[in-house]
Parts: sequence; structure tokens; C-alpha cells
Amino acid sequence: MITNIEVCIDNIESLHYAQQGGATRIELCSSLALGGLTPNFGLMQLAAKHASIPVYAMIRPRQGDFLFSDQDVEIMLADIYAVKKAGLQGVVVGVLNAQGQVDSVILRSLIKEAGSLGVTFHRAIDQCPEPFEALESIMSAGCERVLTSGLEASALDGAEMLRRMVDYCGNKLSIMAGAGVTADNVAEIIQKSNVHEVHLSGKSTRPSNMITYASQAHMGNADVDDFSIPVTSAEKVAAVIHAVACR
Repeated sequence: MITNIEVCIDNIESLHYAQQGGATRIELCSSLALGGLTPNFGLMQLAAKHASIPVYAMIRPRQGDFLFSDQDVEIMLADIYAVKKAGLQGVVVGVLNAQGQVDSVILRSLIKEAGSLGVTFHRAIDQCPEPFEALESIMSAGCERVLTSGLEASALDGAEMLRRMVDYCGNKLSIMAGAGVTADNVAEIIQKSNVHEVHLSGKSTRPSNMITYASQAHMGNADVDDFSIPVTSAEKVAAVIHAVACR
């Protein structure tokens, strides 16, 4: 039985859409286009004010790999403190060493700082050459769940590995399937993997509400349309929930 439909968002507008669609938990990020980075404190505070469901904040200080320096870890610890101060319910973390193993020392320090917050280990596990060794480290450290695509590009492609992970962890750690989850494939992913939680973005865009602007200027990469606003689609989230209910 599916117990949670988690939706990842990176703006306050999307929080309302995710809740309208029926999400049961939020992963709060910035920069979803980069895989999700730590949200700013203002967004954390406003999410805490407007959320009627649990909100877990991504703790990832930069894009790229999950091999973090001492100063990166300082930032992560400070950001976890900010999550507690903002009144959110949990954090999402992932730390590896140079050999692609879970860095248990750093992970335990992050969990210690989290205190009573819930802790999800994110898709850093999908970069681990020995995923079951990684699961042992994650369980031993005290995480609630791990978000994974089963080491493949999408959760559907990784469904067989996801099932192996579910069988391996039993009730010690929840395996949450994520990456490419849609209404069209969620039932198949669940059937093949036996996961009890799924994670999606429900990505869509809306046009800018600006009436007049200088369209030749770009705020960043010229390939990115500054006047197309990425938002979560309440309809896509609701469609996934409907597909889960009808399976």
C-alpha cells in the first residue's frame, strides 16, 4: 500500500499546487533544474506557514557530486539549524566519500544536528557502486527512508533493483522511488518494485504575467526562457494519486 506521495518543489507557488493535487509530503528545494539545492530561509519560513503537510528541506550546498569539504559540511549544519528554526519537519541529505561509499561520519553529524527532525537520504545512493553496503550505513545512522531510482536513469528502469532494496531493508528503512515518476508509469513502478512511497516533481510551466519587457536580455543561459516560470502542476500530482488509487 502506498503511504506517501512526495512532491519536490522549489518555489512557494508550487507548494500550493502540490497540496491542491493531494501530495502528502513536500521536499523543499531551490534549483530543481540542478537536482535540488538548499532552499533559502525565507522560503523555509513561508513553507512552514502555509503547509498543511510535512515539509522536508533539501540540504545540499552546491551542485555536482556529494563529496563535501569541511566548509561544505559547516554550511550544511548551519542550514539544518535553519530548518529547525523555520519549523519544518525534516531534512533531506546525502554524503559520500571519494570511493562512492556513504560517509557515515558526516552523515551522523548531520543527523545529530537534525535532532528530532525526520531524515531522508537522497539519490546520492544512486552514485554508490555497492548500494546494499550503502543501505546498511544509512540504516545504521538512523535515516527514515532513502530516495532512489534503483541506480538507473528512472525509477521504472530501476524497478528490479528497487524491489531488491525493499526486500533487503524490510521495515528498517523505507525505499522511496523517484526519477521520472508520472501517472502513466507509477502503477507499473509500484507493482514491480513493491515500494510504499513515491517521489515526483509534477513539472510544468506557466507564462510570465509581465506585460512589457526587454526580451533580448537574458538573466543567465540564453537557452533558458526567463519568461516561462517552472511550477508544479496540481493536475499532474492528482493524476499520479488517481493512478495509484486505481491500480
